[in-house]
Amino acid sequence: QVQLVESGGGLVQPGGSLRLSCAASGSIKRISAMGWYRQAPGKQRELVARIRSESSTDYTDSVKGRFTISRDNAKNTVYLQMNSLKPEDTAVYYCNVIATVSYTGSYWGQGTQVTVSS
Repeated sequence: QVQLVESGGGLVQPGGSLRLSCAASGSIKRISAMGWYRQAPGKQRELVARIRSESSTDYTDSVKGRFTISRDNAKNTVYLQMNSLKPEDTAVYYCNVIATVSYTGSYWGQGTQVTVSS
C-alpha cells in the first residue's frame, strides 16, 4: 500500500555529514507525519527526528543542533541532514511514515546503515 525507499547512508568520519532521503509512494491520501528512527547494535530502536504535516518537528536531545529534518510534500519525501556526526550516531536508520491509504497506518523503510568511524 505504501512503499518507502531510503537512500543516503554510508561510512563517514567523525565530524562529517550525511543526508538521508526517504520517498513514499502508493495510493496515499494523506501523510500525517514522517520521521527517522535508529537502532544501534544491542539497543532499542529510538526516535531521531519527526516532522508533522503542519511542519512542527521533534528531535531527540542527542541530535539537537546537529541534525535537521525536512520534507518535500510534493514528492512525499523526507530528508535528514546529519552534521557533526559522532561515533555514537552509528546505527541503522529507519524511515517511518504515518499515512492514510484506506486507513491510517504506520509504515517502515528497510533501513540504511550509517557508520561514523575514523
